Order: sequence, then structure tokens, then C-alpha cells
Amino acid sequence: MNWKTLTAGLAVLSLSAPALADHHEEKPAPKVVFSATQDVDTAVVETPKGTLVGEKVGDVNVFRGVPFAQPPVGDLRWKPPQPVEAWDGVKTAIEFQAPCQQPQLQDPSEPNGGGVVGVKSEDCLYLQVYAPANAEKAPVVLWMHGGAFFLGAGHLGSYVGIENAKKGVITVPMNYRLGPFGYFAHPSLTAEGDATGAYGDMDAVAALEWIKENIESFGGDPSNVTIAGQSAGGFLVMNLLSNESAEGLFQKAVVQSGAGLSDGMPLADAEEKVAAGLPNIGLPEDASAEQLRAISAQTLVYDPTYRSGVVGIVDGKFASSTTKAAMESGTETDVPILLGSNMGERGFSRAKLVADMAGDEGAGTFLYNFQHQAAFRDDAWKNGPIHSAELMYSFDTLDTSSWARGIEDIEAESAYADLVSSCWIAFYKMDPMDKTISCADGFEWPAYTEESDAVAIFGEEITVGKASALPDGPQS
Repeated sequence: MNWKTLTAGLAVLSLSAPALADHHEEKPAPKVVFSATQDVDTAVVETPKGTLVGEKVGDVNVFRGVPFAQPPVGDLRWKPPQPVEAWDGVKTAIEFQAPCQQPQLQDPSEPNGGGVVGVKSEDCLYLQVYAPANAEKAPVVLWMHGGAFFLGAGHLGSYVGIENAKKGVITVPMNYRLGPFGYFAHPSLTAEGDATGAYGDMDAVAALEWIKENIESFGGDPSNVTIAGQSAGGFLVMNLLSNESAEGLFQKAVVQSGAGLSDGMPLADAEEKVAAGLPNIGLPEDASAEQLRAISAQTLVYDPTYRSGVVGIVDGKFASSTTKAAMESGTETDVPILLGSNMGERGFSRAKLVADMAGDEGAGTFLYNFQHQAAFRDDAWKNGPIHSAELMYSFDTLDTSSWARGIEDIEAESAYADLVSSCWIAFYKMDPMDKTISCADGFEWPAYTEESDAVAIFGEEITVGKASALPDGPQS
């Protein structure tokens, strides 16, 4: 690895954001520059494409807003992600960059709120790297956020990877194109030859390719990479389990509240759905690619036809099969999978179905059900912890997550988060053929098999239960 640490009289200044243009050639997101007004501990890394300077936070080196693909704007809207070009000099990576375009539906400061505060941009293919300062061949986790495929961002407080890095794991939360920018198909785009419709999924593969090329520079091991995600991010992980472009780029998978097995949507059906809505925004159904790329970002993210995108496209090129079909035929990528759901949401039966379909041979499958009733959420979680509630525990981010507001007994919750996260950390570190996750405090989490029926139950204590005895969701 090529770490250099220095202290300089530097501060980061975020440039004011340009107004959202009614033009297809949206300006790139505002970049960050140095202003010599404040001391900042910095860490410098030499990557194959150039030098990055990030922030040193204790014993963790943090690089924010690192580009893993060229900005998908202008003629690159609805195109596969293109590799980052090499740069001269130093590129700063201390501030987050803009999240991907998305609507603002409600107060995003609330847990499960809709959208992300601040400027959004089509120029959004950035990731963060949280790495131990002394990392050598450290395991790596690529994190894909939730948000129903049209909301969210990789920089949110629940996904901060500092605690993971302190425990020896490099964490890489990423952005991927959302809604109509990530999941969109039309005959005029298909005719260009390289359009497939599932651009958000392609972004995830591009991030994996970036990790393969760059992560050794940060002290990471490109042969020990876990793909992980929650909700829509979990569905994205599921998609990658059957994607030939991602094969060999990861060795483990984590699916939190996202164990979906979709039948997919043929490309022709997706094209028809998109074309049928074009007259509603003043375009003919047979609009040209140029006309489509001239649609303003705001029109797309707020139009009810396109806001959520067209998810699950099977185009026969980038996505030749669904993971459901691959698992039915036994052709999915055979890697260890950690998956489950929360007691206050539905979905455990889907996680168990995936575990059953994965079978007992080959890599292990580890089921969980999160039941911990945080005292500061008793009223809101009266039927059990709801969707996303486990994130501040699996990441150990009580100090940065908006979910953690109102905690009174922070010491008890912190101890519990440390225990929960130890299981995820152990999974990231373990040998892919291991059939037991060794957590802190001596807890051993066995793989699910037809015989064992094992599930880790994260209640007031962590215990091993029987998966077949658990309900699918809340019992009111």
C-alpha cells in the first residue's frame, strides 16, 4: 500500500452548487478544493489513476467523494459507466459529493424519510473509503444503500465505516444511479448498442472493478471482497449473484431486508412501459435518443411514471438471467451469504426461501432475525424493530445515525451494537468455506441447513433459534 500521512494548514471549501438546469447536459456536481484556513490531518494515497488526499480520523483514513466512473451526464446519460481517467496532481477526497438525482418526498431527517437533503446531481458516481491507517490485505465490503431504487445515498450516517475500519475492515459505501437514471429503457437507446436499462446494477459492477484495480493502494485485499446491501441495496446484491459481469469480483454477500427473488422484466416490456409514458411529458412514444437525453432531470424524478424507474430488466446482455432462475438451476455464484430481516417488517420467509434454495452444499448461508427492542424506540417499534432499524447496530454507528436520536442509555446500546457488529465483522474476515461465524463474547453462529434450521436471533441476547418457528413479520 502507498499511505502517506501529513498535517497541513488546509480546510475544505464546498463550492456553491449550480442551479438545476432544464437541459440534458447537467453540469458536474460541485467539486471540493483546499483553502488554507484550518488545520486538517490528511492522508494521501497513490492509486493507479493518480493521487488522492483524504482525512485522517484517529487511526482511520477516510476518503470521501472518490470517483469510480466518469460522470454519467450529457451523452453518457443511459450509458454503461465509463472508467475514470487518470489525473495529474492531487485530487481531494475530503468532502462528500452530491447524491444521485432523486425526489424529495418528505422530511429526510426522519428515519425512513424520503430523499436526501441538499443538492442532487446526475454526476454522482462516487464512493467513500474507510480504511485502517495501517491496513495490510484487509477484507473489503462494498456497501449498497437502500431506498426502493429511487432514493438514498452512500454517505448517510448509518453507513459511516469508521468503526468497521477500527475493527480491521475496509468499508466502501457507494452511490449508484437511481430511478429513471438507473433503470430506464427505450428502443432508441437500445438501438445505440450498449444500452441495457439496468444502469444502477452496472454501476455496482463498475465499483467492484474499481475495487479490484485500486483497493490494494488503500491496504485492502481484492481477493476478499463482500458485496453488501440493505433493502433495495440487498436486492441489488441478489442481482449480482447471477450476473456474469460481477463473477470473480466478490467472495461473500450480505443481504439485509432485501432477499427478493424476482421473475424480472423482459427488455421489450420495459421499453414499452417507458415509451407509453412519454406523451405525458410532451414527447412522442418513438422519441429519439437525443430527445430523451434532453428531458430535464427534475421532470424525470418527479413524473409519477418514471420516478421509480423500471427495475428488474433482463436484457439478455448485461443481465442474461434472474437470480431466481439461476438458483433454481444451481448456476448462481456460490459464495457465503448472510441474510435476514427485522421482526417489525415482513420478509423473513423470503430470506429463508433463499437459504433453502442455496442448499446445504458449497458455501454456507447464515440467517438472522433482528428483534432487539431499543428502549428509546419503544413507541415506534411496538411490533418490533422496523425496516432499517438494524443498520446502526450492524455498522455500529449509533453516534452518526439519525435513527439513534433520543438514546438515553447510550452505554448499553453501544455495547449491544459492538456485539452485533462483531458478527458482521467476523463474516467479512472469515474463510469463504467456514460454516460458523465466530462473534464476540463467544457466540457461534452456525450456517443454516435443512437439518440445523439455524437462525441467529438478535434479541435482548443473541441466541440460535429455529428458522421454521419464526413468523414472516410482526404479530399484532
